[in-house]
Amino acid sequence: MKDILSSNGYMKVEFPFWITRTVQGSIREHGHEFVELVYVVRGKGMHVFEGTHYEVHAGDVFIINPGETHAYEVEKDEQMEIINCLFMPSFIPDALLAELEITGSMDYFYVHPFLKQEVRFNHRLNLHGQDAAHVLLLLENMIREMNGRSIGHTTLIRLQLIELLVLLSRYYTLMHQQRVHPSPRQMEREMTVKRIYGYLERNYEKQITLQSLSSLFNVSIRQLNRLMQEEYNRSVFEALHEVRIERAKHLLLDTDEKVIVIATMVGYEDQSFFNRLFLRHVGCSPSQYRASG
Repeated sequence: MKDILSSNGYMKVEFPFWITRTVQGSIREHGHEFVELVYVVRGKGMHVFEGTHYEVHAGDVFIINPGETHAYEVEKDEQMEIINCLFMPSFIPDALLAELEITGSMDYFYVHPFLKQEVRFNHRLNLHGQDAAHVLLLLENMIREMNGRSIGHTTLIRLQLIELLVLLSRYYTLMHQQRVHPSPRQMEREMTVKRIYGYLERNYEKQITLQSLSSLFNVSIRQLNRLMQEEYNRSVFEALHEVRIERAKHLLLDTDEKVIVIATMVGYEDQSFFNRLFLRHVGCSPSQYRASG
C-alpha cells in the first residue's frame, strides 16, 4: 500500500494551510488528502506522478490533487529546492470566490502536465523572468506570515493564495492561447467545462446538484450537460461517477477501510448502488478489485 498523508500532521482544522521551503530529496510514492502546490525554486529532479516520470526544473509549477500519488527522485549530485504549499480545498470557500467574481482562478487545477489529455492540458507551466519573480515573492510572503503569525496573518495568507491562483490562471490562459489559438468563444467554453470537471474532482464526496453547479458557474442546467457532452462525451453526473469510482479504486488499494466506508467517503450513502456502479465501470466488484490488487 502507498502512504496516504493526512492533513492532521501539517495543518489545523480551523486553518487548513501549511507552507515551507526545503531542499527536496528522493521520497517514495505517496498520496495525501490535501492539495499540494509545488514551485521549483532551483535545481532539477524527477517527479513521479501516478507511476510516470517527468523531469522538473527551476520555474516549474504543478499541483497534486487529493487522492493522486507522486514521488521524487533526485540524483545525489543534484539539489532541488522547492516550495511546498499545502491546503485543503475548503481553505478558499467557493462562496468567497463567487463573491470576488474570480471563480476562473480555479483554472490553477490545470497548471501541471501530469493528467489525462482529455482532462488536463499536457504541457508544463514553466515560469521565467518577472512572472517567476512575482510567484516566488507571493510564496515567500506566505512563508513569512506563516512563521511570524502576527495579527491578521490568516487573512493575508488566504488573500495571497487567491492572488497566486489568479496569476497562475492568467499565465495558463496566455500559454494556452499562444499554443492553440482558439476563438474567444471556444476558449470560454473549454475553460468553463474544465472548471466544472475540476470542481467535481475536488468535491466528489459532496452532494452535488445541477442547480448548485449552475449557480456556481453561471450557466444553465441544460448548458452544463451540453458542455460536458461536447468536451468529454458524458453528462455531468456520468463525469462525477467516473471521478468517484477512480477515487474509490485508490482507496480500495491504499487503505484498509471497509467497502461501505469507502462508498461513503466518495459520496455514496447507498452501498448497493455503489457496488452496481463500480461493477459497471470497472468490470468487477469493489471486493474483487481489492483482492486483485
